[in-house]
Amino acid sequence: MSTLAPAAGPRAGRTRRRRVRRTGWNIVALAVFVVLVFPVFWMISTAFKPTDQINSLTPTWFPLHPTIQHFRDAMHRDFFWADVKNSLVIVCVTVALSTVLAFFGALALAKFRFTGRKLFIVLMIGIQMLPQAGLIIPLYVVLARHHQVNTLTGVIVTYMTFVLPFTIWTLRGFLIGIPRELEEAAMVDGSSRLGAFVRILLPLVAPGLVATSVFAFITSWNEYIFASVLLQDQGKQTVTVWLSYFYGTSRYTDWGGLMAGSAMTAIPVVIFFLLVQRKIAFGLTAGAVKA
Repeated sequence: MSTLAPAAGPRAGRTRRRRVRRTGWNIVALAVFVVLVFPVFWMISTAFKPTDQINSLTPTWFPLHPTIQHFRDAMHRDFFWADVKNSLVIVCVTVALSTVLAFFGALALAKFRFTGRKLFIVLMIGIQMLPQAGLIIPLYVVLARHHQVNTLTGVIVTYMTFVLPFTIWTLRGFLIGIPRELEEAAMVDGSSRLGAFVRILLPLVAPGLVATSVFAFITSWNEYIFASVLLQDQGKQTVTVWLSYFYGTSRYTDWGGLMAGSAMTAIPVVIFFLLVQRKIAFGLTAGAVKA
């Protein structure tokens, strides 16, 4: 028994240090979580506060007398439903086109060898390094030359310029991880190349398609700069541009309406995320293993 006591001491010390380290990291993670969640909490809390409580010099964490009047005012504000429809049209078309085109582009980059393949991959990475603000003027000139300014089509084409390269890059990393032997085995068993593509490759790449579609949806839905520059008519603008009108031209800002409108603007993103959240984590990690 006396020979086991010295060994138990260092082991207990290591276990204690491990628990302390784990507790420290848990506290850090909790602090980061609180910092990230606090703006969302404050937005929702302010949306339900009466106006006098919002403008009070003494801030309150929770609404003392909750109200939904700000949501009613936001929904009855000019061009709300029209701008929501415009955003949905732009986002749905952008997500559909970018997902389909990115899949075939990533398939070519991952499964085939052709001249200029590596250069094309480098160019895709380089496009991601360009600031969006620096592309506004050249894109505006090009779209104006083809009469696509102040049109939803022009905005969709513009969104594709920065959504498509990232989706291709992500899907390429995912497709590289799928063994070629699976397709060859299916063709040996009598399946055609198209049949192997539909029955083998497409189901395996489904999580990657979901992950990239989530990125395309969130990026397109939250975009503001290009939409505000390219769309002049309020009836053709997106919901993010609609939110900017809560600031008005005077010093007064309708904070209650702004927070209520922001909360309603976030609802489609949350719904889309909940619908596909089961495959998001696997799709992102699988696409990031080999790039």
